[in-house]
Amino acid sequence: MFLTCRAKLACAHPLRRFAALALLAVVPQFAAAQEAPKPAADPADAALAASIVEKADQVRFPAEGFEVGVTIATTTPSNPADMRKYRILSKGNENTVVMTTEPASERGQIMLMKGRDLWIFMPAVSQPVRLPLAQRLTGAVANGDLARANFAGDYKPVLLRTETVDGEAAYVLELTAVDRSVTYQRVVYWVSRSNYFPRKAEFYSMSDRLLKTCHYEKFEKMAGRVRPTRLVMQDALRKGEESVLDYAEMRLRDLPDKIFTKDYLKRLE
Repeated sequence: MFLTCRAKLACAHPLRRFAALALLAVVPQFAAAQEAPKPAADPADAALAASIVEKADQVRFPAEGFEVGVTIATTTPSNPADMRKYRILSKGNENTVVMTTEPASERGQIMLMKGRDLWIFMPAVSQPVRLPLAQRLTGAVANGDLARANFAGDYKPVLLRTETVDGEAAYVLELTAVDRSVTYQRVVYWVSRSNYFPRKAEFYSMSDRLLKTCHYEKFEKMAGRVRPTRLVMQDALRKGEESVLDYAEMRLRDLPDKIFTKDYLKRLE
């Protein structure tokens, strides 16, 4: 018959019993100290990180309704350049329509984003097809890269440090996805300290594998303020593959909510 720890202690020499009881009293306290939660992040730091991301979002795209054309040129070491063109209608970072205008074989295809829900409508298919934001659209570009650009709404930011990018001081932030439906599960994001211009981003998968690196370039005035008009995306999984997104003719538009509905898409051209 086996004795419990405390029963054995009862039969032990008094000095040994005292030492053992003292040890039993210390061990739980030590374990509790080891399991103590880490202190919460400073609310001021969290607010600063959120503010930086929000201001960078406002630089990238207007908060109001707008229209813009996008040309995507994808190059690989072994294939000629692939060129595609899209027209985007967007409103408030939560509603977006992406219309394919070139190539001609895909003209008429329309993606609709409502919140984080994305569908594609094709002329030859009667019903819309649900798509994930993370799915590859063309080259190094995912559906969400065109349809949803709401970093402030999709990620929880943490300010890591500051460093110099292209000779300019920049905040370096880590963005963690709020859930699995967003385009990327983690983003490391460089934002200029002086004007909140986005400079660079690294996009990671759920397994924390680097998928691509994006450089924000060619800052010009569009729709009332200076914005990056060129994004250069370098694929980390397909060596040598690069997609360049050129934005042009951005203009503010009063877009009624009915445009961002499945029924209305049939009227868009």
